[in-house]
Amino acid sequence: MVSWIVWLIVAAVLGVAELLTMTFAFGLIAVAALVAAAVGAFHLDLGVQLAAFVVAAGAGLGVVRPVAIRHLKQAPMLRTGVAALVGRSAIVLEEVNEHSGRVRIEGEEWSSRPYLDESLVIPVGTKVDVMQIKGATALVYPRE
Repeated sequence: MVSWIVWLIVAAVLGVAELLTMTFAFGLIAVAALVAAAVGAFHLDLGVQLAAFVVAAGAGLGVVRPVAIRHLKQAPMLRTGVAALVGRSAIVLEEVNEHSGRVRIEGEEWSSRPYLDESLVIPVGTKVDVMQIKGATALVYPRE
């Protein structure tokens, strides 16, 4: 069998393995097998094909994969919706306790409760930080 066909079969098998695992490793090795198939299509020696495969796989796994993984694990640059309110400051409009409370966040009124310490009572006019949004309730903690 012609060597470039074997490389194409190897690339196809590795491509399927990539689809099943989603690790980016098998896909990059499959591309390296395609490079070796291209070299084999020019009827170059098996040693040259193996060298092309090793160089392409090394470049893919050593350079491309770390960059791709870093971009995938990167947090979104822009928070939207209620996630954008977490970390903002607010002003207490009605006393915040474990049962009720109102705060103004970015010009909007929100129902609120104390964050973590339910026995905490936050008086009117206090500046607080929004720690979490739970449903339609802002969980806040006073600034120190």
